[in-house]
Amino acid sequence: MLDTPRFTEITPTADIRASRHGSRAKCLQRLVRMDLPVPQTVALPFDTVRAVAQGRMPDLTTLISLFDGQPLLLSVRSSSEMSDWGGPGAVLNIGMNDVAHAWLSNTLGHAAADALYLRFIKSFAIEVMRLDEEPFAEATTPAAARETYEEEMDEPFPQAIEDQLDAVLRAMARAWDGTSARLLRQAQGAPAEAGLGLVVQRMAQGMGPGQSGAGVVQFVNPATGEPQVTGRYMGQAMGRDALRARNEALYLTHDPRGPSLQDQLPEVYQELVEIGDACRRRLREEMQVEFTIDQGRLYVLDAVRCPRDSRASVAISAALARDGIISRADALLRVAPATLSRLLHRQIAPDAKRTVIARGVAASPGAAAGRIVFDSAAAQAADARDEACILVRRETSPDDVRGMHAATGVLTERGGSTSHAAVIARGLGLPCVTGATGLTISRRRKTMRLPDGRILREGDMITIDGSSGEVMDGEVPTLEPALDGAFGDFMAWSDDIRDIGVRANADTVADATLARSFGVDGIGLCRTEHMFFDPARLTVMREMIFAETASDRAAALDRLLPMQRDDFTDLFALMDGLPVCIRLLDPPLHEFLPSEGEGERALAAALDRPLSEVKQRVAALQEYNPMLGMRGVRLGIAIPEIYEMQARAIFEATVATMRDGAEIVPEIMIPLVTARREVELVKRRIDAVAAAVQAESRMRFEYRLGVMVETPRAALRAGEIAEVSAFLSFGTNDLTQMTYGLSRDDAGKFMSAYVNEGVFPEDPFQTLDVDGVGELLLLGASRGRQARPDVTLALCGEHGGNPESINFCRLAGFDYVSCSPFRVPVAKLAAAQCTILAAQTAK
Repeated sequence: MLDTPRFTEITPTADIRASRHGSRAKCLQRLVRMDLPVPQTVALPFDTVRAVAQGRMPDLTTLISLFDGQPLLLSVRSSSEMSDWGGPGAVLNIGMNDVAHAWLSNTLGHAAADALYLRFIKSFAIEVMRLDEEPFAEATTPAAARETYEEEMDEPFPQAIEDQLDAVLRAMARAWDGTSARLLRQAQGAPAEAGLGLVVQRMAQGMGPGQSGAGVVQFVNPATGEPQVTGRYMGQAMGRDALRARNEALYLTHDPRGPSLQDQLPEVYQELVEIGDACRRRLREEMQVEFTIDQGRLYVLDAVRCPRDSRASVAISAALARDGIISRADALLRVAPATLSRLLHRQIAPDAKRTVIARGVAASPGAAAGRIVFDSAAAQAADARDEACILVRRETSPDDVRGMHAATGVLTERGGSTSHAAVIARGLGLPCVTGATGLTISRRRKTMRLPDGRILREGDMITIDGSSGEVMDGEVPTLEPALDGAFGDFMAWSDDIRDIGVRANADTVADATLARSFGVDGIGLCRTEHMFFDPARLTVMREMIFAETASDRAAALDRLLPMQRDDFTDLFALMDGLPVCIRLLDPPLHEFLPSEGEGERALAAALDRPLSEVKQRVAALQEYNPMLGMRGVRLGIAIPEIYEMQARAIFEATVATMRDGAEIVPEIMIPLVTARREVELVKRRIDAVAAAVQAESRMRFEYRLGVMVETPRAALRAGEIAEVSAFLSFGTNDLTQMTYGLSRDDAGKFMSAYVNEGVFPEDPFQTLDVDGVGELLLLGASRGRQARPDVTLALCGEHGGNPESINFCRLAGFDYVSCSPFRVPVAKLAAAQCTILAAQTAK
């Protein structure tokens, strides 16, 4: 073995490191240590490749002298530190020249030698010397290809292996620094200074007499992760030819559709199976093996982590852990949290043909196909016919929630990742694309104009992909969700490890049922306003809004009370033994009223009031800036009967649930608090209602009263607010809006420009702004705990399902995060990963 600072022969004891030579070089050394038939290989480290790019070549004569045999043919492959970072394509058969051609003509036959020489001349000209492909298209013999090369280059085709290798190494080293290569690896998260290693390997010849060829094999199904031998083999081939020429390739295992490697070379097939098993045990991973058969003898050229879809990624990691090959902690670390999110929703089939007609913000993951509808009534009608539909709106409002429940997906012209449509869709598990660029939606005409000018109408079929933000023409095939045993294992293992709670934002029994199936720690946010948009309740709610006296208002609220009580009773019974945090009414009252003429006329008829009076009342409730108007706690102080009704419903449901033998300690959350006095005013009334219900029922119960910290002032004054609050739950949706002075519904119009220009590192509505909003969280948490050491700290905004936000909350000492039900698995895995990594760092 020769080990120089410029290159190292790969042997079992050589100093080969992934951080210096790349992952391919290190993997090849592991294969050598396993006594697998790996052709002789030499590794060039990152520093050497950088020097080559600058024109400083290592001693190629010495390098080439390490290889024996005649004729000497070599290949060069890239070896980046992480395989996902890519690298230049392999160059095969370096050293092919007139002498080698003559030798191979005698040993392999003239046709095989011609094919090898012709292939090398073309690949050297096009891939190494960067000549145009077109002039070589008609060259069918080595002589014709050489003549074309010499005409293009105005010099002879190089015959010396040193010259050929010199050119190949220079081309590959310089390609790594090209613009396209740099952008591609940056997209995979590679640092700007990432280095490239190269491996020079003796060719195992797959083109020759007898049983010779090349193939690729892996031992799991790439879609499901289940054990299955997959791949292709082709005789008289090299490299990955078998994958490119599938019609001429053989199957690997017995297959009724055609001949297989197992039929023709059963001993070699069995050897491959044993190699796969050895790789799994020794490399602790499912590997894809590239192999060559040289006159019946098997060679392993390379092994890489086998490609896999999201479902397979989870299944493979879980299987390795169950078999004791890796630890459960290692299995959890191997899967990106976002991967679990993709398992919960339908996904576009990997091989499906798609015609993209528009693009927007990937607001809620999953794919859905359906016929276009433009309002809630049409969506509900389609649902009644059991017909899939996509609700298409300029932007959604609370009045659209019924239609969203009926639809299979949502598409909006406006909005971003935290707009109303996005937040509700994620809670419902609906695929959603918001802010679709270039769309023009007309609800009146029931048309959608595409960026190319084409017009789609109600009833036309489209497919949306909420994971990519794409809108596609027609119905595109999808894959069903995969909540199998591996998914359950990941949830159970995450629960065993994580040290921060994960609750769900759930407004309905259906939401809570889903959340409970994921093993959630409770409900961290139940938004009561969504309970009022049922048509029967909405009419009563509107009667309350139009009431002119307190007694009339109380009469309407008395009709709403049993409805709310039943909602909470069902919710408490389902969440028996787990906490349920209920947010009192938050939105301004005008959101419960129609905003268009037809709706106003229907409301006038329902209330038996003049249309003019309805219009006047609707206009009177309009605000210039509703987000900062009479909503949240301001509504509860101005119209206290609303919160009193809700509190009574909560407490009566608590009593009913306890009588049925369930355990429940309800948590009541006051929204949009800015001052301690607001909490005191609401708390006094809620405590009075609790005392009244206890006296009436002759039952004692406990409850906790806290606040939703979603204004900067509440975060800054958290100390004095905590003195009268059992918990502080930070609502980062509104807190981010108010800290930045940005509307989450409109920021999508310019957010890309801001991120691209470096104004913001990321969209603050998707990734928690740790510098600004994060500082408010830290201040609020610190001051709250200082004033009241036992105060519970939580985060219940959309950031609650974001892995980076979860890590921030964990480090800040928060007790739990809360997110939409479909993000609970992501949050649980992310929380477990944070705990594991913290423990590893502590060591």
